Amino acid sequence: MRERPQIAIDGPAGVGKSTIGERVARHLGCLYVDSGAFYRALTVLAVAEQIDPDDDELLAALATSSNIRIVTPTIRDGRQYTVLAGNSDITPILRTLEVEKNVSRVSRHPAVRQALIAQMRAMADDQAVVMVGRDIGTVVLPTADLKIWLTTSIEQRAQRRHSDLVASMGAEAPTLDEVRTEIARRDDKDKAQMQPAPDAYSINNDALTADETVARILTLLHQRSHREAQP
Repeated sequence: MRERPQIAIDGPAGVGKSTIGERVARHLGCLYVDSGAFYRALTVLAVAEQIDPDDDELLAALATSSNIRIVTPTIRDGRQYTVLAGNSDITPILRTLEVEKNVSRVSRHPAVRQALIAQMRAMADDQAVVMVGRDIGTVVLPTADLKIWLTTSIEQRAQRRHSDLVASMGAEAPTLDEVRTEIARRDDKDKAQMQPAPDAYSINNDALTADETVARILTLLHQRSHREAQP
């Protein structure tokens, strides 16, 4: 195991990767990285420069030239990390409507993904990280020290997401059936990208709290470290 370990957590949308990944990183005192933030950051820059989200050449050049970095939170406003473009903190605008509308178009280009994955790998080589996404263990960090494939049933994910939406939107929240249908649609869209690494540990958290899931991951990390330390 590396002196600065790399932990990859993958799984479908809505399984709790963000919450769990951030808590694991906090427990270990290392950087938490949401790989999607890189694509959102590039989309912020592309929108600012009025680059067509279908122009793969200009987007790839922007991804290569832009100094996008994720660091530990620089402001105590509830954020899980800070995203910098150069010296500018762009974290507050990663989820604006304009970014939400364009990020999937920006991120679908192979050349864009290649450029940003190179930056993610370089960052992970410099420090210990817990990185979450859909293909971290298979593509981004294929030699990660610990790989987790996190799963939750569609019904559980729909109920959790629906509860969150009701809490934030009240009577205007979509129905549970609508939420369930949207999750199934997104799963189908992401299916090609959602393949667990052969050496990943699968954890189903239908009956686990976030803290219990974190505890299982930390136990797996400890067991792996202990095995490799034995002569």
